[in-house]
Amino acid sequence: MNNRLVRWGVYVLVAALFAVVCVFLSHWQFDRNEEKARQIALVEKNYDAAPVPLADAIGTDGKLASSDEWLPVELRGTYLADQQLLARNRPHGGTSAFEVLVPFRDEDGRVFIVDRGWVPPAEDSSPSAVPAPPSGEVTVIARLRPGEQVPPSGRGAPEGQVPTINLALIAEQTGLDDVITSAYGQLVSEDPSAEALGGFEKPTEDPGPHLSYAIQWILFAVMGFIFIGYIIRTEVTKAREDAAGRPPRAPRRRRDRDAETEDALLDAQV
Repeated sequence: MNNRLVRWGVYVLVAALFAVVCVFLSHWQFDRNEEKARQIALVEKNYDAAPVPLADAIGTDGKLASSDEWLPVELRGTYLADQQLLARNRPHGGTSAFEVLVPFRDEDGRVFIVDRGWVPPAEDSSPSAVPAPPSGEVTVIARLRPGEQVPPSGRGAPEGQVPTINLALIAEQTGLDDVITSAYGQLVSEDPSAEALGGFEKPTEDPGPHLSYAIQWILFAVMGFIFIGYIIRTEVTKAREDAAGRPPRAPRRRRDRDAETEDALLDAQV
């Protein structure tokens, strides 16, 4: 019986550890669902809003408020086409495309990185021909996007390219001063316009399966205890059946000493 209790205790401990893992994964999925809901709300609020001047969205401190992501801003100034860079390995059109990043000198003197769109790779995986931006004074409408992190793998890129849209890296590589490093802009329109590049699709408003995954992990945790309870109940039931089906042990017969003596005397007379 003691061995059985120890075994059942191990079963319960395993179920408890499994439940802890399930709760952690469920919490992670709830967090992802909340973040996705926040992103969808930002898109609904800002994506089709009226453009505001760049200075109204990004002040002199150069910071982008998280609530202003996807907000269209208006810039007036000139493209610095000689400092153009390409961001490699961008998923567009079913290929690893190149996004065209062109610094833009705004009328307030600051430099803002404009992502003008993308070009597909050529047959040798190099970028195909990149149309030049319009020259002279240009009015640009672009949607604000936060800069990206440096790749954790530390991978680099060939000359004239960057591995990711890390704005500090772009500022360093171009050598330009007063570059806004908290945000860049995905192009909406240019006036005057130039040859168009591949455009950007509106972010999906599908929240994804995160909420259902979170609920599933909770159910898995409960099912773990139910399964362990089923195993313990099965073992108890089997033990009872074994005990009921075993023939009763015959009691040990204790012979009376007087009867034994009498039997001995009878045997002697014969």
